Amino acid sequence: MKLPARVRIYEVGPRDGLQNEAQLLSTNVKLEFIARLAAAGLREIEVTSFVSPKAIPQLADADELMTRMPRDNGVRYPVLVPNWRGMERAEAAGARSIAVFTAASEAFTKANIGMTVDESLAAFRPVLARAAQQGMWTRAYVSTAFGCPYSGRVEPARVIELATRLLDLGAEEICLGDTIGVGVPSQVHEMTELALGAGLSLDQLAYHFHDTRGTALANVVAGLEDGVTCFDSSTGGTGGCPYAPGAAGNLATEDLVYLLDAMGIEHGVSLEGVLAAARYIADALGRPLASKVGQAGAFKPSGERV
Repeated sequence: MKLPARVRIYEVGPRDGLQNEAQLLSTNVKLEFIARLAAAGLREIEVTSFVSPKAIPQLADADELMTRMPRDNGVRYPVLVPNWRGMERAEAAGARSIAVFTAASEAFTKANIGMTVDESLAAFRPVLARAAQQGMWTRAYVSTAFGCPYSGRVEPARVIELATRLLDLGAEEICLGDTIGVGVPSQVHEMTELALGAGLSLDQLAYHFHDTRGTALANVVAGLEDGVTCFDSSTGGTGGCPYAPGAAGNLATEDLVYLLDAMGIEHGVSLEGVLAAARYIADALGRPLASKVGQAGAFKPSGERV
């Protein structure tokens, strides 16, 4: 079985990693975290969300944060936008890459963004059209792709139907999210097969796994076996969704980097740099690192612990 020679690591720590944290961090702390991630070699870092500050107070500084982001340093800094108002704010703050988000479950979509799935797609149409007009890179999330905290099992065909509709609206990349961490490798294989059968290319497909039940890395390996080359992760393993009961942290970037290094798959990210950023954000949040590699350290043939 031939695995990809290189993959993209799409970092979500500053946005998805922080949105469910009880502690509010200053803009300066977030900027330092993002700078450390970029210094570690990460080239796609989702930095914030232009949702209502009342809905996600942890990201209430989105406008200030985005205006202070570096420009022309070779790093893509996508931001989440829920609607036209969010798009206006993102554009005014200088965003050049955006992501929109819906879910495969009606119950979750209503809880998360207060819309039906069809209403969310209608709201994204002008957003994605405007992004294309401005030459922005665009991504679309389909959350609860493997299961919903409110309605249970989600049919894979429903997930892929939404993915193709989002592509038709202009999204350049579709990320399928295991929001509550219930997926297993056999389901990843099935989902990828359905996606490719529906006309998505491997370059248009990404996965966002949560490690709620310890299956995130196994699911990454399944995706790699299928030829998928983009995976989301959160440095420090932080994250979770405020509208998904029981959703624990994202797959930790340091755990993903360790796996890819050991498998000989290129990605351009320094494990030492990511661990430094992970320790920084864990200290800022006042808690120990939860990731496996964060706790155990990396392994080197010399026996040195990183």
